[in-house]
Amino acid sequence: MTEQQKGAPAHVPAHGLLRDNVVVITAAAGAGIGGATARRCLEEGARVLISDTHERRLDASRETLADEFGAERVAARSCDVTSEEQVRALYDAALQRFGHIDVAVNNAGLGGTADLVDMADEQWDRVLDVTLNGTMRCTRAALRVLRRQGDGGAIVNNASVIGWRAQRGQAHYAAAKAGVMALTRCAALEAAGYGVRVNAVSPSLAMHTHLAKVTSAEVLEELTAREAFGRSAEPWEVANVIVFLASGYSSYMTGEVVSVSSQHA
Repeated sequence: MTEQQKGAPAHVPAHGLLRDNVVVITAAAGAGIGGATARRCLEEGARVLISDTHERRLDASRETLADEFGAERVAARSCDVTSEEQVRALYDAALQRFGHIDVAVNNAGLGGTADLVDMADEQWDRVLDVTLNGTMRCTRAALRVLRRQGDGGAIVNNASVIGWRAQRGQAHYAAAKAGVMALTRCAALEAAGYGVRVNAVSPSLAMHTHLAKVTSAEVLEELTAREAFGRSAEPWEVANVIVFLASGYSSYMTGEVVSVSSQHA
């Protein structure tokens, strides 16, 4: 786990919310929200299959989690969510390893900064393909498995407050995340008939090492200033809400987009 920011709360103890569940998580290598979610699910008693496009980081994450929680509870599979073939292979691997799935956490996304007037089609298409289309592919794959199993389950998508609020240079990312919200609501209505819940989290700013590398200090300072607590979220604080939506504690929630934010109204 990474060092906490000043003012962040203590890590919340586990309560077995996902005991014996199998959870598939995309973009779960490293120190971001996906990695924190994998750890939090394991703490809550789940078995997890983590995936990412960065194979070296994925292998390192799997080894770290397996050492801490047991190799029998942790699997890994490389997956590029822009490839339907790889998404199907991811779920085939989960079923082969664990026999079933209970939860899918669709965390993969791609950002970038460019004013629309200067944006190339390729920039727009790439962000939409990873962030929106990738979430669609993973949601669809998970729904097919969960419907066939016939015993419920949950899907949690990672959206963003930027899907609601404008930010310069983020037209492609904002459009993709707004699409994730709409996808979540529509999929939830379709899946309710076979007992599957589909919800999303909408974080504002969760600090981790990769974000710090690709975002200027000035932009991060500006974004942090918008937060009522005067700090960004710890990735595990977002993961806590994902676990809540994955667990039986949210059994009467579907089609919801839950803001994980302290931004000023």
